[in-house]
Amino acid sequence: MAMLWKFMRVAKYSKTALSPKVKVRGIPTHSRHSSSKSVPSDSTASAPCSNTVELLGKSYPQDDYSNVTEKILSKVGKNLHNRKHHPLWLIKEQVKEHFYKHYLGRRGTPLFSVYDRLSPVVTVQQNFDSLLIPQNHASRRKEDNYYLNRDHMLRAHTSAHQWDLIHSGLDAFLAVGDVYRRDTIDNTHYPVFHQMEGVRLFSCHELFSSIKDGEGLQLFEQGHRTAHKQECHTMEAVRLVEFNLKQVLTKLMTHIFGDGLQVRWVDCYFPFTHPSFEMEINFQGEWMEVLGCGVMEQQLVNSAGAQDKIGWAFGLGLERLAMILYDIPDIRLFWSEDERFLKQFIGPHIWQKIKFQPLSRYPPLINDISFWLPSETYSQNDFYDLVRTIGGDLIEKVVLLDEFAHPKTKKVSHCYRIIYRHPERTLTQDEVHRIHQAIEESAVRELGVEGRF
Repeated sequence: MAMLWKFMRVAKYSKTALSPKVKVRGIPTHSRHSSSKSVPSDSTASAPCSNTVELLGKSYPQDDYSNVTEKILSKVGKNLHNRKHHPLWLIKEQVKEHFYKHYLGRRGTPLFSVYDRLSPVVTVQQNFDSLLIPQNHASRRKEDNYYLNRDHMLRAHTSAHQWDLIHSGLDAFLAVGDVYRRDTIDNTHYPVFHQMEGVRLFSCHELFSSIKDGEGLQLFEQGHRTAHKQECHTMEAVRLVEFNLKQVLTKLMTHIFGDGLQVRWVDCYFPFTHPSFEMEINFQGEWMEVLGCGVMEQQLVNSAGAQDKIGWAFGLGLERLAMILYDIPDIRLFWSEDERFLKQFIGPHIWQKIKFQPLSRYPPLINDISFWLPSETYSQNDFYDLVRTIGGDLIEKVVLLDEFAHPKTKKVSHCYRIIYRHPERTLTQDEVHRIHQAIEESAVRELGVEGRF
């Protein structure tokens, strides 16, 4: 499920934006896939001319919304969640096996189907409109998302596939994939991460069959929207859906993290679920949010062709679960090709107890950068994306140290601290200096800032 994030103009970087030579491994576009079927990842992405991007076998004309960078395109098609023995694959397989084992249909077959090879390129309609996200909602901003153009983007959440899968006739499914968001830079945030979407729809009979004297209960009514339900739902139906959802997710987290796990629920807001909640677990004495969920908006369900049903949806981040379960300290490590990292997760079965053993802790190198902001059009996520584009995975963290407004000119200055650290070797000051200088020059050229270097 979607969270709210931030984003803007990056495709103009003269050294790092899309060029005629960019090539990226990808996967063919498919509308529906079973996770048991293998799909080759050997198509390419390229920009045959400066105004077009070819990605996953399709060509996308660029326009004023285009802001996806070469760095980000290089991640498309990596599919870490389908790479055997990768920690994200282990988490995905654990969740999948749990649902296959504990939720069966009338014929004894798994109730939930799994789709983990859906194309990460979606339309704006799929990513936002189908989920009833308003046109002026903050989550649509260029500052938050990676757009190929005004009509197509790299999905910001696996919820982008909800409507299509329901419309195809599915009542229970899991959708897994890589998602793309512009965000802050630290050890828990990365512009590409992996989500799992879960959806379950209930007919009147399915929801009330186990309730004593449930024959007279109804899913729908003509009522009023409150903090606890939608106007079209009966309170009985919402309470049962909510109870089923929380029970399903509590069992899942207990299965992954072990008995005795403490769980709490926090009310929150998502545009396409109501009521909605975040689940927090207490792991080793610390409360951590692990997923968001809620009762699906009936307007969404109706528009997808399931007017006689009510349902729930949840979304969880695979990296978040893997970092907690395996004690992985830095999200960049999931992209490592270092065998010392990858071999730690090879075991006889997916439930093997694994505690990540840190690689040699290479020392950080720290450099600060200060500049005057150009105008109200400046976005911090523009700067973060520029830093990531130039520095790549050598950037461990970027922190806004100081914000100063000149009393006379009213100009605003930002000072950022950039922490450089290679996860697999020691960096030299010379190579960091070259990267830092390139960031300074690009910030002036591409963001219009006035350097205080």
